[in-house]
Amino acid sequence: MQSDMKMPLLASLAPDASEPLPWCGGGPVIGIIGSGDFSRSLAIRLVASGFRVVVGSRDPGRVARGLFPDGVEVRSQREAVDGAERVVFVAVYPEHYCTLLRLSERLAGKVLVDVSNATQLNSGERSNAERLAELFPKSKVVKGFNVISAWALQAGAHDGNRRVPVCSDCSGSKATVLQLARQLGFSPVDMGTLCASRDIEEAPLVLFHSWGSPILVTFLLFLFFYGYNFLRHILLPFLDQGENNFYQLPLVTVNETLPAVALVTLALVYLPGLLAALLQLARGTKYQRFPAWLDSWLCVRKQLGLLSFLCAGLHAVYSMCLTLRRAAGYTLVNTAYHQVKAGVENSWVEEQVWRSDLYLSCGILGFGVLTLLAITSLPSVGNALNWKEFTFVQSGLGYAALTLSIMHTLFFGWDFAFLPAAYRYYLPPVFLLALILPCIVLVGRILLALPCLTLRLAKIRRGWESPRHWPRTNQEPRSSEVDNSQKLGDI
Repeated sequence: MQSDMKMPLLASLAPDASEPLPWCGGGPVIGIIGSGDFSRSLAIRLVASGFRVVVGSRDPGRVARGLFPDGVEVRSQREAVDGAERVVFVAVYPEHYCTLLRLSERLAGKVLVDVSNATQLNSGERSNAERLAELFPKSKVVKGFNVISAWALQAGAHDGNRRVPVCSDCSGSKATVLQLARQLGFSPVDMGTLCASRDIEEAPLVLFHSWGSPILVTFLLFLFFYGYNFLRHILLPFLDQGENNFYQLPLVTVNETLPAVALVTLALVYLPGLLAALLQLARGTKYQRFPAWLDSWLCVRKQLGLLSFLCAGLHAVYSMCLTLRRAAGYTLVNTAYHQVKAGVENSWVEEQVWRSDLYLSCGILGFGVLTLLAITSLPSVGNALNWKEFTFVQSGLGYAALTLSIMHTLFFGWDFAFLPAAYRYYLPPVFLLALILPCIVLVGRILLALPCLTLRLAKIRRGWESPRHWPRTNQEPRSSEVDNSQKLGDI
């Protein structure tokens, strides 16, 4: 370790400004063992960043001409190792590591960057990087670049994932790779020693990390509301009166389900914040951890918000398609026929006109604000906002979107909730069920905005604690001190 720390990082990792840039062979020589797709993409990125590249292949003659860019030398594996100044990327599958043992002496002292991924999650076995370090004890093994796809390497860091986790037992070699990642335009993240390599190798195998619970909750909500609509509008009328409304299943029933799911999911975004505030008020301190379930809930609010936006967007598209249905045309013709038969010259109903315009306007505004929330959740947009701006958008405009969505639903229902006909088969309309949780959240937010609660919560979040959390001393306080403490705790 001591001798490694005395060694320069890359001899001069950054290309000299006086030297020619890409394609002119002016930078340090980087070696790549392997001639597959990842090796080709990595070579393209290295050459474009001003480095010289030598690729080692088991059979250089079989590598197609023009596969690698100009300036990249395709040699044997031994020649590639000898030609590399210090850094050598190992771009072969882990089962072929043993074939490189004949190069162990030539690789001694060099930095081996392992770019392989795990084949399965939670296997319990040693990571590929740890196995490579055991096979080549005289080399400095660094884990990195495995989370970057071949497409991201070719297209550029800004078109893919910029984060590059890096770990190694050798701090000097790790610093070399961290610096190299910056030179290639990525954002390296120091993950510590090589024991973290298992997590890094498994990262590309994780499917929608942190999205499992939000997707499951949204799916269950969709099943509940879809089943409720099916029971109320299709199954029971068919069993009771023989009405055949099964044609509504693919579009109408889905369109009645999506807004309910979107509204409830949006309420679930802001409910955990209210619960956290109530816990802090009840405890009188911010220094106690939230329950694990609340911590997990707070961490997936972004995912819940995006899923709510997805359901709202689908509802908007489905609603625009309602008039394109063949059933809508038949309904319009039948309505016009009955109106003519009844001798009605003007079917204008002022109340229904106001109702439709109000609920459509609130729906459009709510969807517009929700779209703004979804856009600002993107890292590229959110990073351009300071903390106050981000909080205003995600909290202030978030509650505005929730309020507009509630108003959209209330105007849609109008006075229908007070009519006995709304409770067909003694089942309430679906929009009433969807309003319960959002209204609770909105009322809770209004109550927390009261000065008596807002000021106390602000004090707690600035470090104030209730007297019951003060450290006890051997001396009992006087009665007047107890009274003052109790008064302070009641503020």
